[in-house]
Amino acid sequence: MNPTRLFVLGALAKHGPMYGHQLRRDARIDRTEMWSEVQPGSLYSALHRLAGEGLIEVLRTEQDGQFPARTVYGITAEGRRELHVLRAEALQEVKLQPDPVDLALAMSADLSEDALRGYIADRMRVLSAQASQLEHQRERTWPDQTVADDLVVEHARLRVHAELSWHELVLDRLGKLAADSEQHGLRA
Repeated sequence: MNPTRLFVLGALAKHGPMYGHQLRRDARIDRTEMWSEVQPGSLYSALHRLAGEGLIEVLRTEQDGQFPARTVYGITAEGRRELHVLRAEALQEVKLQPDPVDLALAMSADLSEDALRGYIADRMRVLSAQASQLEHQRERTWPDQTVADDLVVEHARLRVHAELSWHELVLDRLGKLAADSEQHGLRA
């Protein structure tokens, strides 16, 4: 399932015809990169690919004064069918990917407790910043905000908080981890 395809097709189905900058602005305003794999910079190439596949079509080109011309896209009937398939795939897919930190932790027996504590603390700072952004996003409203928008932000917020909780657990058990590594003769 390609999240960028789902985003573009879904936005055109929901909002009607749009040009690339509108899609990019909406993605930026909604901070889609915080709760999905959609990157606003990838939308223009996605528009060209989707148009080439017949899933969206060029409806017109607009020009406002000295500004560059804008191509307005609309979703096709085939695009709506693709949207239904992509959405069904996304709703059925449960995606809890392994985090590389787990493998790194399992292979960290030769690291000092202080070094590992530093890495975990750094990760927690990044996660805390993400949590703050999501809290701000949750408190902020935007035009046409829906219950679904609220639920998406809440899902991302809860996932970040779960990560923070796990990192706190790691910090609490670092002494035991170090002792276990020494007991098994894994320290260099």
